[in-house]
Amino acid sequence: MWSPTPKSHKLESNRQRFSRFFISFHRKPQLSQEMDLKYLDLSYNNFEGEVFVKGVFANTSMISIHGNRKLCGGIPELHLPKCTTSDSKRGSRKLSARVVIAISLSSTIVGLALVSFILFYFCITRNKDEPLDTISTKSFEKISYGRLFKATKGFSAENLIGTGSFASVYKGVLDESGLIVAIKVLNLNLQGGFKSFMAECDALRNIRHRNLVKVITSCSSIDFQGNDFKALVYDFMSNGSLESWLHSIHQMLDLAQRINIIKDVACALEYLHCHCGNVVVHCDLKPSNILLDTDMVAHVGDFGLAKILSLEGVSKANNNSSSVFRGTIGYAPPEYGFGSGVSANGDIYSYGTLLLEMMTGKEPVDLVFEGGLTLHSYARNALADGSVLQILDPGLLNENTDEQSLISLVKIGAQCSLESPHDRMDIETVVHDLISITVKTCNQS
Repeated sequence: MWSPTPKSHKLESNRQRFSRFFISFHRKPQLSQEMDLKYLDLSYNNFEGEVFVKGVFANTSMISIHGNRKLCGGIPELHLPKCTTSDSKRGSRKLSARVVIAISLSSTIVGLALVSFILFYFCITRNKDEPLDTISTKSFEKISYGRLFKATKGFSAENLIGTGSFASVYKGVLDESGLIVAIKVLNLNLQGGFKSFMAECDALRNIRHRNLVKVITSCSSIDFQGNDFKALVYDFMSNGSLESWLHSIHQMLDLAQRINIIKDVACALEYLHCHCGNVVVHCDLKPSNILLDTDMVAHVGDFGLAKILSLEGVSKANNNSSSVFRGTIGYAPPEYGFGSGVSANGDIYSYGTLLLEMMTGKEPVDLVFEGGLTLHSYARNALADGSVLQILDPGLLNENTDEQSLISLVKIGAQCSLESPHDRMDIETVVHDLISITVKTCNQS
């Protein structure tokens, strides 16, 4: 029997000997079977490591391991803890690493989502005044004739707010939500009424911009007498049309408001001509088709004469003849009167005429323009002899007015309304030039 002798002066050497003996079992477990041991006492030697299950270690009556708290393994009767191998430790470390990575990734994703939400909310709040339409209005999938009849009190005269070539516009209140809307009812008895309805639907189907009148829904049904009925439902513009402001003795637009409206309309045209897939030509840009909301933001409306040009067909637009005159006299470009095809340059002419009307306060068909004189030549002559301030609407002139900005605006109007389509400014250049003029005006105030 091998047994350590406690408190012996040779205790350390004995422990070292038994340590080497015990280690040998770790390295060569078969030794426990080869050695004929009757009893093995390893008590109180602070041994550590795995106890084997063969040979002398297989019988608890042949071995004593008391006092060695760092031993593990062995047969179940020894009641020792399970050993943790280096592989399992590595596995635990790998698992821990995976857990840490998973937690880190989850935290990162959550953090990015939170930051994205904050940025999105900030952009929505900040961009309320940006060109793109961010105003959310409840949309209706479909609406019946009866509901529109009720909303307009039977399409009564008191609810009539405007008339056009092919339609009448009524103010209405939808009973479901109390939403105030403008309802454009097409006159299908007039030649071109149905075509105007389809043109407007086609033009507005896939376009959306802050400075375009928003269509909420449409109605294609029959009225109470069994007649065909077609209408478009728009956002209601509480400040009416630009025309009602330009030539009214009861209300007047100041210079800052006029510049903002001029810019709004330019942004709408830039979108229609350059940024909505195909080129959409409005064909009837004039003050009565520009509507003002509660904040005096301008919205271009009435696309009943609009023409959609594919990008491939734009270069040939001026070569296409047309027997149908599009536009309104005074605002329509001269080439349309000679049968030239519709083009974005035609809208530029209308825009230039509109700008000059806003600056001078005179309509292009004003009685003062006779004997070959036009609104364009009226402005061009003033630019040439330096008398621009004399032709401006008197309400625009005051001690704080930036005269150079006023001259620049008239110059843009004159360049846009040139007789030759190819000599006119393009809309992107117009928008660029207007930005600097707006900044100058704001700085003056």
